[in-house]
Amino acid sequence: MQQVRNGVLMLAVQCKMARAALGMGVRDLAAAAAVSPDTIARLERGETLYPRTIAAIRNALEAAGVEFIAENGGGAGVRLRKGR
Repeated sequence: MQQVRNGVLMLAVQCKMARAALGMGVRDLAAAAAVSPDTIARLERGETLYPRTIAAIRNALEAAGVEFIAENGGGAGVRLRKGR
């Protein structure tokens, strides 16, 4: 499952990486995105979700300080925004 913004995808594995980088649990991210913890788990298992749900999760991660990195030969990833 992926979400595209500015040419950058959000893959299920990026959601896991972003949570780990931020030290967020599934429940923390679910609360920040206003979705259920089961929804986060479904995303991270690669199940299909509504695009607006993925966007809410991505917005919550970006608001917490994550930047999504496009796959550019080295694989898709995440990083913490400078000055976070």
